[in-house]
Amino acid sequence: MSTERITYHTELLTNRLKKRWKHLWKWARRNGVSCFRVYDRDIPEIPISVDVYDRYLHVNEYPGPKELEAPDAVEWSEAIRDTAARVLTIAPERVFWKRREPQKGSIQYEKVDTSGRRVPVAEGGYTFLVNLSDYVDTGLFLDHRVTRGIVGSLCSGKRFLNLFSYTGSFTVYAAGGGARSTVSVDTSNTYNEWAAENLRVNGLFAPFHRFEREDVGRFLERESRSAAGRYDVIVMDPPTFSNSKKMEGTLDIQRDHPALLRTACRLLAPSGILFFSTNLRSFKWAADLNDPFSAREITADTVPEDFLGRRPHRAWLIQRHA
Repeated sequence: MSTERITYHTELLTNRLKKRWKHLWKWARRNGVSCFRVYDRDIPEIPISVDVYDRYLHVNEYPGPKELEAPDAVEWSEAIRDTAARVLTIAPERVFWKRREPQKGSIQYEKVDTSGRRVPVAEGGYTFLVNLSDYVDTGLFLDHRVTRGIVGSLCSGKRFLNLFSYTGSFTVYAAGGGARSTVSVDTSNTYNEWAAENLRVNGLFAPFHRFEREDVGRFLERESRSAAGRYDVIVMDPPTFSNSKKMEGTLDIQRDHPALLRTACRLLAPSGILFFSTNLRSFKWAADLNDPFSAREITADTVPEDFLGRRPHRAWLIQRHA
């Protein structure tokens, strides 16, 4: 890629970042948010996303034009990284750059580094620990910020279940919202421990917040036999696909969501609600739920300000009628 072409790209990015930052930093300050997205492949020639995490930047590079695959494309990456740091006044050593490939298996959760360092960020009056270096994802899905707030507002005195709980951000909101009890289910000890730490840093860790290291499908089958109607609020935010060795078989959310949701619905108390979401762009809803359950898509109500114009996920609200 020529120097002139690289310069042109940096100028495009500079103008776009300045415009987005002018709008978003005021919004973020008003809403007590220190981590948000400022750029998301807005310009086709610059296929990156840029997320601010307090005084750090997390940049993902996505597959793009053929010219970015050339041997000298590293110069382009360095120029784009330096431009983002300069415009957003972030020290270059605090920029984390990762290359995103089409998700295969459990790659989303596999380590790409081993620093083990977590930094605190603020959202909605809570603190979350994120790891910007070791994984493709950071431990906090920014596009679910609105949904977390909705869940927290509904959990006072409720029994909450978090399926595919990852680092427990939904659990933090549920606990902070006054949940009577929470259960978080994930196959990873690492993520369960991380979730527990997120509760601790918010002063919310307690014996009635439980963590289960188990395959979600197996957990649901077991609980549906012994704990039908136990939970008032359930969140299910699964990966698109997983072939983790800790699971029985594989998870394909397009294929498996009807069975997962039918089983999870058995655990809902009368008037209970279940939030289901997926980031699979080609997803087609196929869950045929019978009375007393109803489902409606709420995606438009769950996309936050910094993701408007893109559909980072789709979301449904399932309710058990009394």
